[in-house]
Amino acid sequence: MRPLFHPSIEDVRPEAILHALADPDRAAIFAGIMRSGCVEACSALSAIGDRVIPKSSLSNHVKVLREAGLIRSERHGVEMRNQARWAEVEARFPGLLVGIINAYASDLGGKPQTREPVEPGSRD
Repeated sequence: MRPLFHPSIEDVRPEAILHALADPDRAAIFAGIMRSGCVEACSALSAIGDRVIPKSSLSNHVKVLREAGLIRSERHGVEMRNQARWAEVEARFPGLLVGIINAYASDLGGKPQTREPVEPGSRD
C-alpha cells in the first residue's frame, strides 16, 4: 500500500486551502472532521444533508483535503482515521479558516466561529 502524502505545514499554500474548501461538499466534510475531532470511518462523512456522497467521490474529497494540508489521515487496518490540522493551519495563516467557515455558516444561516472549535472532551 502506498504511503499517504501529508505536506509539512511550511509547504501548505493558501491557494491549495482555498481550492480544497471552494467545493461545498469538501467544506462540509472538513467541518464534520473538525466537529468530531477524529473521524474513524470515512462512511461517517458520506452523508451531507439528505444526500449521500459516493465512496469514490468521498475518497477524492478526502485526498484533496489531505494534500491541501487541512487534515491528517492514518490507516488503522481497513479504516482510515482523519483528523483536522486546524491549529497548525491557523498558526500559519491566522484567520483564514475562520473566515472561510464563517462564509459558509452565513450562507447557511449558521452561527459564525470566532476561534478554533473546542476539542471534544475538553473544557472551555
